[in-house]
Amino acid sequence: MNADPVPLLPRGTRLHHDRVRDTMVLLVPERALLLDEIGTAILQEVDGKSTLAAISARLAERYGAPEPDVAADIRAFLDGLVAQRLVDYQ
Repeated sequence: MNADPVPLLPRGTRLHHDRVRDTMVLLVPERALLLDEIGTAILQEVDGKSTLAAISARLAERYGAPEPDVAADIRAFLDGLVAQRLVDYQ
């Protein structure tokens, strides 16, 4: 795997605002994953063009957090979604 992969949402997967629960969800065929504020912030940056490092830098700046810590947290979150086949790396 590339050391600095580009995460992307697979075909048929999208972010959606659930009006009933007033929260963001990741919709995949026959599933919906409720997202917290952090998961939403990360997945809103996943555009299929930005590398993991670029996403980490933007979120570290936005939240005023150390970039290495943010990068590790984002990587762990996205790796978990990749393992569930909810996100891909290219």
